[in-house]
Amino acid sequence: MEAEAEGQDLGQGQGERWCVVTGGRGFAARHLVEMLIRYNMFCVRIADLGPTIKLEPQEEKGILGEALSSGRASYVSVDLRDKSQVLKAFQGAEVVFHMAAPDSSINNYQLHYSVNVQGTKNVIDACVELKVKRLICTSSPSVVFDGVHGIFNGDETLPYPAKHNDSYSATKAEGEALVIKSNGTNGLLTCCIRPSSIFGPGDRLLVPSLVAAARAGKSKFIIGDGNNLYDFTYVENVAHAHICAERALASGGAVSEKAAGQAYFITNMEPIKFWEFMSLVLEGLGYERPRIKLPVFLMMPIAHMVEWVYKMLAPYGMKVPQFTPSRIRLLSCCRTFNCSKANDLLGYTPVVSLQEGLKRTIESYPHLRAEVRPKRDGPSKASKILGSGRVADTLLWRDKRQTLLMLLVLAAIYFNFIASGYTIITAVSRLLLVAVVFLFINGRLPGKLLGYQVEKIPESKFHISQESSHQVAQSIASGWNSAVIDLKSLCRGNDWILFSKVVLSLLILSILGALSLRSLFIIGLPIAFVAFFVYEKKEEEIDGFVHQILLSGCKLRSNVAGKFSNLKKQQ
Repeated sequence: MEAEAEGQDLGQGQGERWCVVTGGRGFAARHLVEMLIRYNMFCVRIADLGPTIKLEPQEEKGILGEALSSGRASYVSVDLRDKSQVLKAFQGAEVVFHMAAPDSSINNYQLHYSVNVQGTKNVIDACVELKVKRLICTSSPSVVFDGVHGIFNGDETLPYPAKHNDSYSATKAEGEALVIKSNGTNGLLTCCIRPSSIFGPGDRLLVPSLVAAARAGKSKFIIGDGNNLYDFTYVENVAHAHICAERALASGGAVSEKAAGQAYFITNMEPIKFWEFMSLVLEGLGYERPRIKLPVFLMMPIAHMVEWVYKMLAPYGMKVPQFTPSRIRLLSCCRTFNCSKANDLLGYTPVVSLQEGLKRTIESYPHLRAEVRPKRDGPSKASKILGSGRVADTLLWRDKRQTLLMLLVLAAIYFNFIASGYTIITAVSRLLLVAVVFLFINGRLPGKLLGYQVEKIPESKFHISQESSHQVAQSIASGWNSAVIDLKSLCRGNDWILFSKVVLSLLILSILGALSLRSLFIIGLPIAFVAFFVYEKKEEEIDGFVHQILLSGCKLRSNVAGKFSNLKKQQ
């Protein structure tokens, strides 16, 4: 009577066949829930951490809202780490789809172990005690990935590695092993599904993070050579694979006997270059595809540094970084898998192609599309910095003939006066000597020479007008006054952005001061002719990126200061 009453509390009527979907409000689980309701296979009990279910507007008007109203679906709040809650949630269920898992991007071993291992053990124990017939567990292809060696058309014979890429993969492997080992216990049939890189409508990780990176100007880069192949799986195919697994286990006889106690890779069966897939998503939403390739050996030390900083500052409120060594390995390695076993034993084949899946995914994010920005009015910042004159035209490559001529002149100056190893005074003296000789010869030459007109340099070229003198003086005075204002602001100790700019500028100046004239020429000239040109073309992206860094620094400073303040109050 008590079990019957508990079943009725959970929305279960007599004669109804119920299934439970753990983590039922997750990305892939939502699609599975709707597919189960649509196929009218079971009444569906959605189990998740939230105290109540909060439907999105489209869900309220759709099949899920209707099912909840009619009693064909119900919601139960459950923490898988509490076995008593799991037992209550599974009462009267015939099938359990175990899809709950923490965010894989959070590399927290304690969290992942408590859910992926201890939580999964509670799920298995509850299924055995309550005589649940079938348990289908959502695992991950990362259970066979060591983060070092790429996987090409890998099948289920691949063993678990001695060391996994991260704590999520390691604990997923432990949980998967428990599920497979429990097959046959008290009549329970089990299997594990390993869907590779899920994408589709409703995703809150892949597409939103891609767009956030694009809007911050960070999506221009490719980690590695860009040729690493990947298997992506459209979310509807993942839901379909779970149903195929359940049907195979329910078939009885040789079919269920062969299908049970196994793990299965699930993909779209259409391998594609990882960065090509990312480019298709970005281009579909109106952003530029990544083009700049960054070597893994260069990025890995930076990622280790970021991870180290996070470990130090996490207690003070630093957010989990995406730029970690495990993430770099995932972005640069090949990972393709063979679905033949799932096809043979479960009858799985994709129901939505990769191209159609991409189309549906892109169409589902109209709010993340790139904004069409109006064209810039007036001169660019780079042009203003360079004075909006001939210098700007030269360094910004507006007059290509003038720019190339200037490059030739500078190359001649370098090889004749600087590469020879002269001191600055000697080099300047020799340069002035050449200029004086040229001017004297130009003045002595006749108006015509061998039938050609000789263009004379007029004296007015060297004359500085009173107006120009005033402008130069005003510029110097204005610069001095700006410096005084900045110094006053620094003395007050309030403007962290200004402080950061001044410190960075002085550090750069100290580095430049240690360089020889030859080194400055070699480094400075290419930068001058490239940096200003790039800045003018990508002004908004670069400004946005710098602003984001400064804001992050200010937030981090504020979090650290707040943490220290709280510690002092406690003391």
